[in-house]
Amino acid sequence: MERLGIELLSVFGLPPIEHVELAADLGCRHISSGLTSFPYDPPFYPPFSLRDDPALRREMVAAMRDRGVSIALGEGMSVRGGMEIRDKSADLAIMEELGVTRVNTVSLDPDLGRSIDQFGILAEMAAERGIETTVEISPGTTIGDLDTALYVVKAVGRSDFRILVDTMHLVRSGSGAEDLASVDPNVIGYIQVSDAPLVPVIDDYMAESMFERMIPGTGELPLRDILAVLPRDLVIGLEVPVRSAMQAGVPLSTQLGNAVQATRDLLAQIDNVN
Repeated sequence: MERLGIELLSVFGLPPIEHVELAADLGCRHISSGLTSFPYDPPFYPPFSLRDDPALRREMVAAMRDRGVSIALGEGMSVRGGMEIRDKSADLAIMEELGVTRVNTVSLDPDLGRSIDQFGILAEMAAERGIETTVEISPGTTIGDLDTALYVVKAVGRSDFRILVDTMHLVRSGSGAEDLASVDPNVIGYIQVSDAPLVPVIDDYMAESMFERMIPGTGELPLRDILAVLPRDLVIGLEVPVRSAMQAGVPLSTQLGNAVQATRDLLAQIDNVN
């Protein structure tokens, strides 16, 4: 099974059809996608809205069918204070139209109890459309570490509500392979891979995670140990945005092609050991 995908954050607003084509050209069967482009300043590509453009949705579905690519992760389902997750119902309908198999959520609402309630509502709405839900561990958010994520998953109490493990977020939040090895593998629903220094070289963690990650094998994260203890049937999304390379004019196909090959080499090493 081809497990690798090209994540939304890695392509800096590349239009949807081109995103699909890039993933397919690199031999990847998966992408993650949101419904609108992120407003980069300055922008790298023209803005798009799958929410407001039914023709673009139809074209994207056709492109995915033709190239054998699917959206393994739908983005944009965050929980925020003062907002009601039920208002995302129309977006979930569009995700279903696009064939999304799971959606990801984070919480920016400091109220953990309310976050759990909102997660449960989202998971129920998604399940009604045949879509699973993952919750992402990310330092600086309400679900900032593995222990909190495990607590939340238990509190929501649904087999279709699981944890997204992002290698950079996992390590920077204080966990690693030994911690994951003790977790029920059924609780993990999706993997995002990137590399990074163990000690931040950029003061703003959000800026580093969104704009300047590293290709697997070029940083200091214990990626082989982490991937070795994670389930082998999960999609691995490559979340390796490198804005400095974009600004230097390095083609996305080159950047992400290097990341794909490095990750395949890493997985091959793990398979050979085991």
